[in-house]
Amino acid sequence: MINLAQKDIAHSFGKFIVTAMGVGMLLGIVLIMIGVYRGMIVDAEVLLDDLSVDLWIVQEDTLGPFAESSRVHEDLKDTIHVIEGVKKTAALTFQNIQIPTAQKPIRVVAVGYDPFGDINPINPLRLVGGRDLQHSHYEIVLSDNLGFSLGDIIPLGRNRYTVVGLTHGTVSSGGDPLVYLSLKDAQELQFLYSNARIRNDRARGIESGASHMVNAVVATLYDGYTTDSVAQKIREWKHKSVYTKAEQKEILTKNLIERASKQIGLFTAILVVVSTIIIALIIYTMTLEKMKEISIMKLIGIPNSIIIKMIVQETLLLGFLAFIFGNVFSHLIYNKFPKRVVLEIPDAWMLFIVILIASILSSFIGVKKVISADPAAAIGG
Repeated sequence: MINLAQKDIAHSFGKFIVTAMGVGMLLGIVLIMIGVYRGMIVDAEVLLDDLSVDLWIVQEDTLGPFAESSRVHEDLKDTIHVIEGVKKTAALTFQNIQIPTAQKPIRVVAVGYDPFGDINPINPLRLVGGRDLQHSHYEIVLSDNLGFSLGDIIPLGRNRYTVVGLTHGTVSSGGDPLVYLSLKDAQELQFLYSNARIRNDRARGIESGASHMVNAVVATLYDGYTTDSVAQKIREWKHKSVYTKAEQKEILTKNLIERASKQIGLFTAILVVVSTIIIALIIYTMTLEKMKEISIMKLIGIPNSIIIKMIVQETLLLGFLAFIFGNVFSHLIYNKFPKRVVLEIPDAWMLFIVILIASILSSFIGVKKVISADPAAAIGG
């Protein structure tokens, strides 16, 4: 039996392919939007995975340094270290700063840590050039996408810092590049005032001294100790908020990006609906264009089921080709986006199923037109 859908598509092959490419670009944007959400999840976990600590100790009644302001004394790490079950501790700072570049300042997140401490937040696998920090002052390690080279001098605050290392793929939960400073330098940047501010405070009778505050203390545990039991001891004895690694990930992936994920999800749903409507309109237009031929087929006795099969096959083929073009389009442009975009195969399969269902639903408009076609119209011309 002659495949009517094949004959009809071959008759207007160029138009059919261009139409599929247009719808495919919309579907490609859908995949990109899903990839943006996946990228946000990955970015939120980069620093946590690099640190790989068991406990985060922060200011009481706060969610920690990533969700809200948190300040604790630096020496808290020493008192935490003597608690039974604690293996290593470190004091860390996190702050948003602007790195001056030749074009314009770039927003980054600076991580301050003790280069001589027990815990190093720089993952050796991400270090693609130079070394990590080895001195207490005036060294900086930063992401390779900022455009700096080893040995470059970067002015920050009152001091100038030498680039001693470059990392790849190190970003904050918000997708901003990470830079690493010694704890003393980071404390000075975050907590100490400028000379003009200090003079002004002294004139007001306010003494501004050196700050020994940090944003969080992290700890790892010996084998055999549970994070919940040690965390409960710290809450009771030190009156601090304590979060496990899993809880900190939940804060980052749910609390911080929840609204963004809802917005992306709504935008993705709208794009899918728009794609469905476009496919339906295209199939409806294609059906209208051959109404006379359909009337002739009905007049000579071809059953509605065969004509309906042709419409459904055309719609499914249009959806399938659009999905293929969408995948190609998304893989061609996803690395052009400023923030991480993660394209995963399960997401593509999920979209494929959605598009097949949407194509079948879209074909109903053309099917309805076929059923209502009057065979007498073929005679009337």
